[in-house]
Amino acid sequence: MVRPYGKGHKRKKKGERYDKEEDEVEDKQVEEENTDDETEISAQDAEEKTEEEREELPELEGIPVGPSAQTAKKPGVIFVLEKASLEVAKVGKNYQILNSEEHANFLRRNNKNPADYRPDIIYQALLSILDSPLNKAGCLRAVYVKTDKGVLFEVKPYVRIPRTYKRFAGIMLQLLQKLSIAAVGKREKLLRVIKNPVTQHLPLNSRKIGFSHSSDKLVEMEKYVAGVGGDTDLVFVVGAMSHGKIESDYIDDFISVSEYPLSAAWCIARICEAVSKKWRVL
Repeated sequence: MVRPYGKGHKRKKKGERYDKEEDEVEDKQVEEENTDDETEISAQDAEEKTEEEREELPELEGIPVGPSAQTAKKPGVIFVLEKASLEVAKVGKNYQILNSEEHANFLRRNNKNPADYRPDIIYQALLSILDSPLNKAGCLRAVYVKTDKGVLFEVKPYVRIPRTYKRFAGIMLQLLQKLSIAAVGKREKLLRVIKNPVTQHLPLNSRKIGFSHSSDKLVEMEKYVAGVGGDTDLVFVVGAMSHGKIESDYIDDFISVSEYPLSAAWCIARICEAVSKKWRVL
């Protein structure tokens, strides 16, 4: 039976030493926890500061180093997709990307032409660009999309677009609401809304080429690309709408690549094939 300490009894010095060691261990653990808390707060503050600095800058930084870093010093290709139909509206209880197939009655009730709401065009165009051998070879620098409402966003070359339109529409809805989408488990933003105009994000030595069936300059794409200097970045501006013509004052040359009207995806396919042959991408 252990006798309890009564009044006037004191613990031995050996016990006092053990208590002191336990207190030191507890104090050390508390200090480590406080240090972790301070580290988390500092990281959060740094992230918020970075976001504030980005908002204050008149121009955003260039494309970060990615899988195509080996070809960063060589000429590359940039696509600008103009007038993409990506309009968000509240249909019923949920916000959705409007399209002519699912929201025809809603659009007519709001005195809008359903034929103008074709987000599937930008979906097919992005698939054509990102799935091309030109991109897989590391020749694609960036893709910029400008909606018909004037919102400009960047798509990284190594983004894997969903294979179904429904999932793509969900991602576009999230992008337009949250202004960016990061990679899974990472902080890198694969899609992000950026500031206009698009010209501030384009290389200075680039040649900006627009495409329109109404252009009087009908060219064979392979010969046209072959005539461009080998040290020049190529910027291709393609319309991502169902009808109409892109009107941009920054374009150096307007051309047509077929005697017949082509979809944006077909036009992009001809561009990628011609540039692939020029740079010998098989």
